[in-house]
Amino acid sequence: MKKFVALLLVLTLCLSACIFTASAEIADVKLGVILLHDENSTYDLNFINGVNDAVAALGLTEEQVIMKRNIPESQECTDAALDLADEGCTIIFANSFGHETYLLDAAKQCPEVQFCHATGTMAHTAGVENFHNAFAAIYEGRYLAGVAAGLKLNELKEAGKLKGEKPLMGYVGAFTYAEVISGYTSFYLGAKSVCPDVEMKVQFTGSWYDYNEEKNAATALIAANCDLISQHADSMGAPSACEDANIPNVSYNGSTVASCPNTFIVASRIDWAPYFQYIVNQVAAGEKIDVDWTGTIDTKSVVLTEINEQAAAAGTAAKLEEVKAELLAGTRKVFDTATEGFITVDGAALASYMADVDTDDAFTPDTEAVADGYFHESEYRSAPYFDVRIDGIELLNQMF
Repeated sequence: MKKFVALLLVLTLCLSACIFTASAEIADVKLGVILLHDENSTYDLNFINGVNDAVAALGLTEEQVIMKRNIPESQECTDAALDLADEGCTIIFANSFGHETYLLDAAKQCPEVQFCHATGTMAHTAGVENFHNAFAAIYEGRYLAGVAAGLKLNELKEAGKLKGEKPLMGYVGAFTYAEVISGYTSFYLGAKSVCPDVEMKVQFTGSWYDYNEEKNAATALIAANCDLISQHADSMGAPSACEDANIPNVSYNGSTVASCPNTFIVASRIDWAPYFQYIVNQVAAGEKIDVDWTGTIDTKSVVLTEINEQAAAAGTAAKLEEVKAELLAGTRKVFDTATEGFITVDGAALASYMADVDTDDAFTPDTEAVADGYFHESEYRSAPYFDVRIDGIELLNQMF
């Protein structure tokens, strides 16, 4: 008995020592976060919430996190990153696509600091050991949100409430980038999977965050007889236009139910908390951060908000769980090229596509992305590269 007690004491002391060591290493990590906007942007607020959730889960102190808000995509990003390094940050993260070249410049100047960038494309070819990209398979979340939209359109159709002969969706997009094209296409395909005759119009704003332009775009789409509106833009402009006009809305990056209780259905978003926890733990343990990290539904990085039952079609929650299970199992693919007529370009099946994965100045296509009956989005690089213009989606303008 005495030997057992002694052994138990030794094990307890060893365990305590391990916990203390891990905590001590976590205590040495300092995270700097560069944000394009602030809490008024749904995009940036989503990152802020991710940081705060990770901080709570890891037990970080206020002194271990510094956020720099409203940092433009310019030399100011490099300056902000170097300031954070001077303040002792061991990890520096930037959240906007246009921050990438400026953050990479800072990474080259501070090889002892780890630099992580959301939505970027350069890390896997840059060869800079302390520079990393991260994104998530949000196209699966948008597909699920599209399923909810399609179910709502079916409900309107059955009730004789469509504005035209066919179900028509409107989509407010920021720029004509692959990230936006991948997003609106996956949303459309989700809707099409349950509402086969749906069509969609896309209006671009030329800005990630412009309340007036986004509201004007949504208003124009509603005037063009769109029955439902979604978006890849960061303000409340489009949702507010929908609430004013009583048009169903599928938002992005967070629930708008508080402001739009009559029209908000659901929203998809990337939960960045798992990634922030991952990079802090890797640095604390002295381990390498993945050069190009992709979050998934399985890592709890791709999520949906709660469904607003007041606006959603009956049975939406059950259907989304069914489709989500199929995506997780791999039995359903978002960009399904095997099913006849599901994805066509000028009436022809999409049998092959060379994607621009290893980005250069000329955006040269370099990787065959269609194989095994689907387009392999975000498998060869975390950031989206699906930029195919498929049938059923009309672009009303061009904004690059």
